Amino acid sequence: MEKELNEEVVLPTDTFASEIDAGLSASPKAISSRYFYDAEGDRLFQKIMQLDEYYLSRAEYAIFDQNKELLLQHFADQGRAFHMMEFGAGDGWKTKVLLHHFVQQHADFDYRPIDISGNVLEELESSLTNELPSLQVQGMEGEYFEVLSQMQKTDEQRKVVLFLGSNIGNFRQKQAIGFLSTLRASLTDGDMALIGFDMKKDPHVIRSAYDDAQGVTRDFNMNLLRRLNTELGANFDLARFKHYQSYDPESGECKSYLVSTEEQEVTMQASQAAYHFKKWEPIHVEISRKFDFETINELAASSGFDVVKNLRDKDEYFTDSLWVAT
Repeated sequence: MEKELNEEVVLPTDTFASEIDAGLSASPKAISSRYFYDAEGDRLFQKIMQLDEYYLSRAEYAIFDQNKELLLQHFADQGRAFHMMEFGAGDGWKTKVLLHHFVQQHADFDYRPIDISGNVLEELESSLTNELPSLQVQGMEGEYFEVLSQMQKTDEQRKVVLFLGSNIGNFRQKQAIGFLSTLRASLTDGDMALIGFDMKKDPHVIRSAYDDAQGVTRDFNMNLLRRLNTELGANFDLARFKHYQSYDPESGECKSYLVSTEEQEVTMQASQAAYHFKKWEPIHVEISRKFDFETINELAASSGFDVVKNLRDKDEYFTDSLWVAT
């Protein structure tokens, strides 16, 4: 999962264990990045966002700050009411730029963050109640598309869906089209989506963002193994693994691995299984694709949207692409 979606994923231990077991039993080995986020993972991610190398959050924040009035004009479309809905809002740091402006302009809207974690929603609602007491906030706990589908049946008001932070980069092209097509099927003609895309750029800039000089990203990724030890009774020796980052400027795929530095066996109590590692065998833990405008246009067209506007930061590192359902 892209680091912008910084929330703890709480799943039943048996589901957690079965997915980890499947990933470590596979060839090649892989663990979903959704499992990065326990309390320590959240703390380390907050530290990552403060790093000079990690440009993504700052770039998207700047886009919102520079284009908040333009976005309101498109969302409201001559003053019409709308629901602003956000997938995986986290602490809402960037989104609050828009919320503050929309409230100041007396826009006719409400804010509906959607998340599978009720705790995340409670914290966000509490902070918004303090900062923007006049804002109508309705946290919606559940899977994204289940919530949207239910609303489509019961509410005809325009929906504007935010999917920020380049979380779309966690999907390969076919998966992304499937995700966005499902989003489109949950919307009505004229509804909108604002989607964050991390753009292709100097490969060294991208590598540095995911492999910083201080080693915070390394610690963030290695914490995944620590979490498996704590919660699932695994016996990973973190000193026997290394964090490795790769970026392919042709495909735009940035990948993270945890690599075994020696031949070894790891056991896990929750699955009652042992996993053999060859020397230098990797566990794939994250993919974060980078985009160009040709790919963005292809995604929109293939999933039932038209591109309305592409908004970029001054360095042209990041794009928030505004789409309309057609």
